[in-house]
Amino acid sequence: MAAAAIGTSLLAGCASDEETGSGTGGTSADGKTVITVGLFGTFGFKEAGLYEEYEKLNPKVKIKQTVIERNENYYPQLLTRLASNSGLADIQGIEVANIAEVVQTQSDKFVDLGKADGVSKDDYFGWKWQQATTAEGKTIGLGTDIGPMAICYRKDHFEAAGLPTDRDEVGKLWAGSWDKYIQTGKKFMNSAPEGVKWVDSASGLYNAAISSSATRYYDDKGEVIYKTNPDVKRAWNVAAEAASEGMTDKHELFTDSWNKAMNNGTFATLSCPAWMLGYIQDKGGEKAKGKWDVAPAPKPGNWGGSFLGVPEASKNKEEAIKLAAWLTAPTQQAKLFAERGSFPSAPKSYDTPEVADAKHEFFSQAPIGKIFSAAAEGIPTQVIGPKDQVIQENIARTGLLQIEQKGLSPAKAWDAATKAVDNALDE
Repeated sequence: MAAAAIGTSLLAGCASDEETGSGTGGTSADGKTVITVGLFGTFGFKEAGLYEEYEKLNPKVKIKQTVIERNENYYPQLLTRLASNSGLADIQGIEVANIAEVVQTQSDKFVDLGKADGVSKDDYFGWKWQQATTAEGKTIGLGTDIGPMAICYRKDHFEAAGLPTDRDEVGKLWAGSWDKYIQTGKKFMNSAPEGVKWVDSASGLYNAAISSSATRYYDDKGEVIYKTNPDVKRAWNVAAEAASEGMTDKHELFTDSWNKAMNNGTFATLSCPAWMLGYIQDKGGEKAKGKWDVAPAPKPGNWGGSFLGVPEASKNKEEAIKLAAWLTAPTQQAKLFAERGSFPSAPKSYDTPEVADAKHEFFSQAPIGKIFSAAAEGIPTQVIGPKDQVIQENIARTGLLQIEQKGLSPAKAWDAATKAVDNALDE
């Protein structure tokens, strides 16, 4: 089994499908009901054959998909169209970093999918369901994938540095603590192959570390707490230590330099939510096949995941509700994982052969179904705030990247990051 494509939670997605434009629904020339689906990145529904399967099951339905490559471009457009109540697709994707803002400010613009036929909150993790549910109990989105965490590592680099290569032994090196991960990195750097760093980037490491915390940037009352939250400071310290001690390969995520480094093998470890496997395979190329493996992360965490919502302005609301419910049902989530590597948010799918028996050929036949299922079961219930994405991006770009690329001290970089966050929140 090979998970082949970028997951839905990437800010930088794959190329767009051939369908373009706003794609409001209607009726086709041959009398079929056209359901439009507006997405960002690559959700994988079309590539996994799910649209084709649904059309065969429902011969009077035709599905048209529109894709904007990057969520940072997609989401502002979605907000504009929700405000004007026009130009919306029948189904719209929503990224996890934006779900809190949509729930808090746009819930009246979406259908309550919690009341849809065949939909049961018991099919999903409670925390995933709650992320898309208002305080009054209206569920405006159904979960697609999640991003349970692991660590992907290069066996050849580990062997050269005198570290174990067996995935169970590797996992024991840092089990329970991101500080242990840093300590292991220091041992690696003492005997590292020439030109190879311990980890790809400080920002990726920070994302992984903070993903294992229940609280991040907001408390459960909606107050911004990132400056005083000890979990944020611990994650920052882990990433800043790696950056300031020369353990990172100094890349910004999802850039050409990052992609090339993955291909050239210039770092030994990478924080790996499930959707990252396909990205590594794509960028690492055939020469890296079998050199990578997957071990459990120091702590369970979640990085990424998305939702499908049906706007009240949908031209084919009832048919769109049926399709959204079908695409996110456990059976289809298992198929999507088998074909595309997007890890299900429906734990009922974890006992299916597609998930339970999944191994990844590119990653040395790692039992990814078992590794990520165990990680998913341990994900803490996280508080998601309306500006999580803004806060995290500024911590990464204005803070950690400046330690790596400009030599700022961790203290000065933190000051710069907090000023940038505060300015962004005041806009």
